[in-house]
Amino acid sequence: MRRRTLALALPLAALLAACASLPADKQPLPGETLSGRLALRVDTTGEEQPRSVVAGFELQGVAEAGRLNLSTPTGQVMAQARWQPGRVVLVTPQGETPYASLDALTREVLGESLPVAALFDWLHGRPWPGAGHVAQPPGFRQLGWAVDLARFADDTIVAVRESAPLVTVRVKLDRS
Repeated sequence: MRRRTLALALPLAALLAACASLPADKQPLPGETLSGRLALRVDTTGEEQPRSVVAGFELQGVAEAGRLNLSTPTGQVMAQARWQPGRVVLVTPQGETPYASLDALTREVLGESLPVAALFDWLHGRPWPGAGHVAQPPGFRQLGWAVDLARFADDTIVAVRESAPLVTVRVKLDRS
């Protein structure tokens, strides 16, 4: 258990400690840009302490090809995930690291897999068309997650993974 916590802490510490900013990726992407603040909490069992990450984010593109920037409270980009068919990379000031999939990238960096492709739709208050869903007012269930839209009018979305360990993602969108 301690090894897993250390495995999560080291990449996050490296991301947070990096002072250099990332080069701008000006490649045009289809779709729109969503931004705001993201808080992720993993409630562990046993002796492990819960893990959490809070960051600003900017999500660009579509489920098939996009970019996710994670930034510090001062706006400095700590890391950027980029994906397109056949290619998924994490870009940090230390360089690029390839991954087999977005799930593999989020599992390695955050300690748990997140359905990034579904986020594009979830952040619009609707289920992702790539998988079945069940209505569960005030939201829905999809991909093993309960998506709560009770505060959607206030630009807040909460998604909770239903299987252990419990993972909670809270997003506050910036609407301009």
